[in-house]
Order: sequence, then structure tokens, then C-alpha cells
Amino acid sequence: MTDTAGTSAAWTAALHAHGRRVTKQRLAVLAAVERHPHSPAEAILAAAREDLPELTAQSVYVVLGDLTELQMLRRFEPPHSPALYETRVGDNHHHAVCISCGRVEDVDCAVGHAPCLTPHWDAGAKPMTIQIADVLYQGICEDCQRAQQLPSERN
Repeated sequence: MTDTAGTSAAWTAALHAHGRRVTKQRLAVLAAVERHPHSPAEAILAAAREDLPELTAQSVYVVLGDLTELQMLRRFEPPHSPALYETRVGDNHHHAVCISCGRVEDVDCAVGHAPCLTPHWDAGAKPMTIQIADVLYQGICEDCQRAQQLPSERN
């Protein structure tokens, strides 16, 4: 595997804590997502096959679903994109997506606590206790601005 021993040990402990066996498939998928955050399943399969060439697409989809359910991976779906996965879990961060090239960057919560947005409830609505606010920023990254000769907010 190409992950560090400390990361592998942490994943092993987390899998055991969730009552899951530590398998080479699970470790290969975790390492692939760690190396390539914000990637779709197909890219994770290709990256995981670097460590485990015999890995099947079905195995990757099953592992991604299981690890997402365990909250060891985070799955999010930007518009016009397949679901993307990352190992950054346990915080209330958001994402910025370049509408030109599709690059995704993590964005910390603007307020610093979850949720960072408080909904306004219409009359007659049955309010909920909000636990997560999922914000997606969309814009054009600096590389695409330069390529398209668009003004940057920083200029």
C-alpha cells in the first residue's frame, strides 16, 4: 500500500470499531480516496488498482457504499457530476466547484460551527433540528480565469 503506516493503522482501528473486517479491498479504496480526494468511483477504482490490480468495479462500489454508511468516507454530488468521495469526514466543511474545469476544493464552514446556516421556517412548517448545512460554492478557478482571460476577484 502507498499510505503511511499511521493512516493505515487509523483505518484499521476505525474498521474494527465499526465491527468490520480489515480487508485489502477496503484499505486499497481508502488509500485511493486519500490520494485522490473529490474523485468519482471510476477514478477511485483506477487508483485502487495501483495497489490491488485484481480489484473489481463491483467491489469498489460495495466498499464505497459501506465506508460512506460508516462515515469513514464522505460522498457528495456536485451538479452535472457523478458522486465524489473524500476521506475528510467529521467536520462541517463545504465545497467549491469550478464550473469550467470541475476542480473541487474544500471550504471550511464560514461560521465555524455546524450548521453554519439557520433556515427560516415558513408559517405552518414543522421545524427540524438542523445538524448539517451542505453548501456548494460554484465559480471559476484562477487557472480557468487565466486561460479564459477573465478578471479575478483578487485583481
